[in-house]
Amino acid sequence: MKTLESAIDNLIAHQKTSFIGSVDSEGYPNMKAMLPPRKRDGLRHFWFTTNTSSMRVKQFRKNPKACVYFCDNRFFRGVMLKGTMTVLEDASSKEMIWQEDDTMYYAKGVTDPDYCVLLFTAVEGRYYSNFESKDFKIK
Repeated sequence: MKTLESAIDNLIAHQKTSFIGSVDSEGYPNMKAMLPPRKRDGLRHFWFTTNTSSMRVKQFRKNPKACVYFCDNRFFRGVMLKGTMTVLEDASSKEMIWQEDDTMYYAKGVTDPDYCVLLFTAVEGRYYSNFESKDFKIK
């Protein structure tokens, strides 16, 4: 698993786009392209920024089941992680991943009520590379 974990970690570290999946009120999957996570803890925890008023936040509050997908188009490989998404609005979470350029999205700064943090907690994943898929659990 260590070699697989290293390959996945490397793939994620070099992507400029990530995709998050949520479930809508009718039970259908919804995908959205996002900037890469602002912070991550291995393959287990990922922190993203988003608007509190967004459709995705409403969906995660109703159903926290989520997935995150990263792909490397150059080598046609990718990883999907499944888990849960938690909406965080506390000051310490917001300050932890805040960047000064974020004012272009959140004009009132780190205290903007329309700024929140999404914390994704992965429990398992599926990695695709070289015409082969591998399922794995997150420790």
